[in-house]
Amino acid sequence: MPSPSRAKKGKPHLHRDNQQWFFDWMVKETGKTFHFQPDGRGRLPKSVRSHDMISKHVGMAAKKSERLAQAELDAGHKETAMELYYSAALQYADAQHVVFETNDEKKFLHGGAIRCYDKVRELAPYKIEHVDVPWNGTVVSGNLHLAPGNDPKPLIFYVPGCDQTKEAWPHPYYNQALQRGMHVFSFDGPGQGESNLRGIRLTDDNYEDAAAAAIDVLMKRTEVDAQKIGVYALSFGSFWGMRIAAKNRNIAAAAAPWASFVDKYYLMTEESPRYKQLFAYLTQSSSEAELDGVWQKMTMEGLMDKVTCPTLIVTGEYDPRAPVDEVYRLFDEMKAPAELWVLPDQHHNGSITQKGRSSVWEADIHAFVCDWLRERFEGKPLKHPGKSLWIDPAGAGPNAPGISYKRRWFD
Repeated sequence: MPSPSRAKKGKPHLHRDNQQWFFDWMVKETGKTFHFQPDGRGRLPKSVRSHDMISKHVGMAAKKSERLAQAELDAGHKETAMELYYSAALQYADAQHVVFETNDEKKFLHGGAIRCYDKVRELAPYKIEHVDVPWNGTVVSGNLHLAPGNDPKPLIFYVPGCDQTKEAWPHPYYNQALQRGMHVFSFDGPGQGESNLRGIRLTDDNYEDAAAAAIDVLMKRTEVDAQKIGVYALSFGSFWGMRIAAKNRNIAAAAAPWASFVDKYYLMTEESPRYKQLFAYLTQSSSEAELDGVWQKMTMEGLMDKVTCPTLIVTGEYDPRAPVDEVYRLFDEMKAPAELWVLPDQHHNGSITQKGRSSVWEADIHAFVCDWLRERFEGKPLKHPGKSLWIDPAGAGPNAPGISYKRRWFD
């Protein structure tokens, strides 16, 4: 990071930069840049020995995957090629994400993600449309995954986390929404993917405005049942998703797993230094004081009771970025039919089956959430309105009979 004398817009010197030596050691030892609690090494190759090395070494892996994909395509193996192009797109997206300025390296890596995903769209077994939406004098974009058939179908408006781009979910060969007869629109809102490259600055409240513009466009599509649009908002996206649900009456249901809509103090001050460095770039802040002013206004205080649609919230008992007591407090302010699933002894990126995950797209939470949203689109009432479900690892999940409603392990 720059010294205080060389601070610049989007990359100011932050107090947490003083922890960079320890952060680099954690990256080297764990292969992770955040969420250090689970066992096992993260996805970063062992050649990465500091945060600054991630973009190069993950980018090199992406280039290899792209070469393999092209070779398989040239050999006539379209199915294998699509799988490899998808892997390359995700690797390029991961590599560009850690570059906290829109420089030549950022443009090269993000361009690789878009180039490879264009090949995914070309080779996918169903139609994936890249959609540009005019908004606020610029453009925001998303990938529209269209389920087969001519009749209007429900649509899931997917809000990725702050570490994701729209390419991350769903996987074209394992699209949990399409399996259940639903479209997906995966969004690059302010702070994500194409919006970053266009210079769209993230503010405390512009994400939901951009999303509203996209939803207005999607409602007019003949393929979409305009009465059955649901928000699926993951990780930090849960904050944006809950604000979308609070401000948009066109939303039929909302799901917010890996809840991150509590006070951002925990994310910015107690979690990995990565997050404050990232948000300095996303907000294009010129100083730490300016950045603090933005994230302190990123809140759901006074908005939880404005959500009117059925809502699902999922959180880990020990998620460091969302203390469970804070989640309980905000959940209790809701007036809409809602239920909260608590995953005991889990942190962020929690799993219903507690088997972990090897990639974002195959996380088991996707299947459970898509089932839950489909039931709301079908008009089925919540099974546990107003309740907090304790998803005991020895039990059979949130849909089993005799689920426990306790909030603390000793109750």
